[in-house]
Amino acid sequence: MSLVELIAQADERGLAASGLACLDRCVPVLGGDDELLRPLWASLADGGDWGGALADARQTLAPAARPPGASGEAVALARRMLDAAPDAHSGAEVREWADGCSVAALQVHRLLDTAPDGAGRSVRARREGRTDSMSPLVAAELRRQIRILELLTNRGAGPAGGLRQALDVSMEGRRVLRAVVSRRARGRG
Repeated sequence: MSLVELIAQADERGLAASGLACLDRCVPVLGGDDELLRPLWASLADGGDWGGALADARQTLAPAARPPGASGEAVALARRMLDAAPDAHSGAEVREWADGCSVAALQVHRLLDTAPDGAGRSVRARREGRTDSMSPLVAAELRRQIRILELLTNRGAGPAGGLRQALDVSMEGRRVLRAVVSRRARGRG
């Protein structure tokens, strides 16, 4: 099943987690630390204060100088993900946000990948399943997005189990992107 199909079938909670996971993996290009979005994950798990946690994250990641190794375009895409996050993790706007985060996260990975993303395919085409000649970083991000949505629709894991596993997948992706940004910074220095 393509990523587009998985997003279309996801419920509000799955969409909110999917969008949050995309943003979470892109935090390194905003200069944020690994714990920054934990309160948002917690609010998904226990129904806590999403709006307050989101406001805190926005304040912490107020526009500043971009981290060394992050392109200006990648920073702008990640910032838009954060700024577009809905004030509640339910409602119609969550679907639009999750879909936009999916596209933006793939584009961030494409911008930071040193290998070319071949076959002239757009990020949207990748999401629809046309994956020939994908660059490694984009391919890994696409797999993570698909895996997270699959985990969140797997009712056997239970609601908390699916979120915990989604967070684990996201943390792995964040470490990868942080290493890419760090390598790029060292290459420029």
